[in-house]
Amino acid sequence: MSSTIRRFRRRLAAVLALALGTATLLVSSPQQPAQAAPPPDKALAQWIDRDTVVWKGAERTAAQLEFGAHGDRIRLTPGSLSPSERAAYPHLTGYPAFTVDPRDRHLAPAALRGKLVAAQRATDGGRTTTGVQIPGVLDDLYGARAQHAALGPVFGRDGRPALSVWAPTARTVALELDGRTVPMRRDDRSGVWRVQGQRDWAGKPYRYLVTVFAPAVGKTVTNKVTDPYSTALTADSARSLVTDLDVPGLAPDGWARLAKPAAVPLRRARIQELQIRDFSVEDRTSRHPGQYLAFTDRRSDGMRHLRSLARSGTSYVHLLPAFDFATAPERRADQSRPGCDLASYAPDSDRQQDCVTRTAGRDAYNWGYDPLHYTVPEGSYASDPGGTARTVEFRRMVQGLNGAGLRTVMDVVYNHTAASGQDARSVLDRIVPGYYQRLLDDGGVATSTCCSGTAPEHTMMGKLVVDSVVTWAREYKVDGFRFDLMGHHPRANILAVRKALDALTPQKDGVDGKKIILYGEGWNFGEAANDARFVQATQRNMAGTGIATFNDRARDAVRGGGPFDADPRVQGFASGLYTDPNASPGNGTSAEQRARLLHYQDLLKVGLTGNLADYTFTDTTGHRVKGSEVDYNGAPAGYAAAPGDALAYADAHDNETLYDALAYKLPPHTRPADRARTQVLALATAALSQGPALSQAGSDLLRSKSLDRNSFDSGDWFNALHWNCADGNGFGRGLPPAADNKDKWPYARLLLADPALRPGCATIRGASAAYRGLLRIHATEPAFGLSSAAAVQSQLSFPLSGKDETPGVLTMRLGNLVVVLNATPDRQQQTVRALAGKRYALHPVQAHGADRTTATASYAPASGTFTVPGRTVAVFRRG
Repeated sequence: MSSTIRRFRRRLAAVLALALGTATLLVSSPQQPAQAAPPPDKALAQWIDRDTVVWKGAERTAAQLEFGAHGDRIRLTPGSLSPSERAAYPHLTGYPAFTVDPRDRHLAPAALRGKLVAAQRATDGGRTTTGVQIPGVLDDLYGARAQHAALGPVFGRDGRPALSVWAPTARTVALELDGRTVPMRRDDRSGVWRVQGQRDWAGKPYRYLVTVFAPAVGKTVTNKVTDPYSTALTADSARSLVTDLDVPGLAPDGWARLAKPAAVPLRRARIQELQIRDFSVEDRTSRHPGQYLAFTDRRSDGMRHLRSLARSGTSYVHLLPAFDFATAPERRADQSRPGCDLASYAPDSDRQQDCVTRTAGRDAYNWGYDPLHYTVPEGSYASDPGGTARTVEFRRMVQGLNGAGLRTVMDVVYNHTAASGQDARSVLDRIVPGYYQRLLDDGGVATSTCCSGTAPEHTMMGKLVVDSVVTWAREYKVDGFRFDLMGHHPRANILAVRKALDALTPQKDGVDGKKIILYGEGWNFGEAANDARFVQATQRNMAGTGIATFNDRARDAVRGGGPFDADPRVQGFASGLYTDPNASPGNGTSAEQRARLLHYQDLLKVGLTGNLADYTFTDTTGHRVKGSEVDYNGAPAGYAAAPGDALAYADAHDNETLYDALAYKLPPHTRPADRARTQVLALATAALSQGPALSQAGSDLLRSKSLDRNSFDSGDWFNALHWNCADGNGFGRGLPPAADNKDKWPYARLLLADPALRPGCATIRGASAAYRGLLRIHATEPAFGLSSAAAVQSQLSFPLSGKDETPGVLTMRLGNLVVVLNATPDRQQQTVRALAGKRYALHPVQAHGADRTTATASYAPASGTFTVPGRTVAVFRRG
């Protein structure tokens, strides 16, 4: 599972507390027994459509909805859910349902624009009341028309802007434009408020003044709110700007005729995951450290390295969130810096983390998984956050990456917001309270994603997701999207994104939407788990859609253990399990280690096929099994229907870097050169798999974050990339921040103090060269890009798999290639008798590469024996 659920443990604790106060309880009868009333702030009733209310805990007797200053009411009679309602709300099927009296249905629009209470006289004479959740009835009344509305600033051919916002429950909405107030007009059919502007409105700051009942505070308020459909913002997101993204002044030179690198199909994509600030903030050769424009510095060390990766076969750069987020001051003058000489402290000191943590809430650093405005570039990465420079410079960044031979993927986070309720960082919930956030059965906001969860199952939140992605694709020429916690989205919502992108054409939109790739985290947890509310966009459910999900099975097998182990030394295939054991009791006995290692090898075999569910092979027990029949913590290991459904990776921004994980897991005496070889071997399990693969930026350079497992707010000191090997790899920069790592400090302290774990330039350069060699092999050998499950079954096999398989060694036959992954510390021989007499030789990329140890790998044709050095991946090609 992703560590998203713990990213904001420190900085957003207050937001989580505020998220609980989103519903209202009213008790109007003083003689009501105390036990009959639910606790304050509950909304146990849900008005799911114009005909039906569901009320958890109610009696199956008459009830009513009460609203208005004069005691207006909507009568409710006991009823039941229709088949379509049960399908739409499976999590409500066991609760009492009520039918709205047909005579009162016309009152619904008025009832929804103020304080709304469900009330019922109990059999004991008491009166029970509760707040009412309204997303379902809002969708029923307004969704069909509102979902086709053009929201935000829309410019006509005459240059006049129209501004529109969906606020069906608001009593009034006005536009605050450049210091004056302009009334807006409501469309009663869609709930959209609109105002037609003049040409001189362009470039002016604005907010909406929304007068609405806010359950979070139990009263009607007038909120001054920015536009959820903002196209530009002032500094620190204080105001939206009336901006037309199509005006020539916002287009960098050459934007209209931008030449992109050839599109690479998702199944062949090799992706480098990168955070914008990490990329350049410590690069002394960059003229724009920490900014979008760093990607235009062609001669910087960082851009030189990206170009070398692109020449080797990396096809995409995946940027961590670059939309407007809540937690970094955008003006440089407001950004704090640690006030300590961090470099002066010992490599195992706790002083660095203490100093960094003291300014973390006010510094320029955050991963950005706390969305504020989904469709505006983040201002802290711009040279000037106060206007449209961020738009121009984001576009120049895309140009720079495309010019380096790389297409651009955006990490998007539509599954939660930075805050909800009346919090100043809450945008959506202050316009339509209780609609955009996913509510639990008691009316509290779901926070399983770490923060205030959104509800893309609701029509207008789903529309926002689609509209936002299309804007990034069309206006910023983004080539792919990675969905954070995609399993919290309905499958239908992600497929709607795919459909909308597919409709974009070069002639009409300037981009070919069919070539845009999509992938995401298909984890299954939280209030939506197991399709409780809708069919989720999870690993299993996305199979066959062409939209990939991260494959945690192979990740855990190659590293060992899991990301939340109390003892980080639990070993895996690449980290020495059984073949080079460390002292951790968590690894078990030798026999237990051997059994677990062989099972890990089965997981890796499934991963190398693209994690195909129906791929059939002989497992390490000697049985013929499908990928779906291999166990992964009680779930099927294989879930993909075709190559491209599962994305392989050995590390990403979440959890320890691969180098740091191996630092914990490899025996302490392991030499730096062997650690580097192990790193390349681990990366190979993803790089040489079928389907897409991702690696964290710097992993080829042995990147370390000084053992920090959750560096979202750990500042530049722990996160910055070091392109110059003379600056080290980031290891030994002090104990990692206590909030998420203190329980690991007893293990970390000994490691960080060991100078042998800080690799030198030769080791770093050698690892990078070896990894680039793997990328070149992948890029030049068509067999690594098979297009169907049938082709994989036909061309890919594991000829030595079975009861006699060598622990710690995997041998894969793929078309005219043989790949041997030897994770043991010793040279190993793998004899494939069926290949005896056939001519194979080490792949030319490795035979003539910089790694002379790998170059010693050999093949004996008389016996069909492949000999591979320890901690080495060797690729042989038939002559």
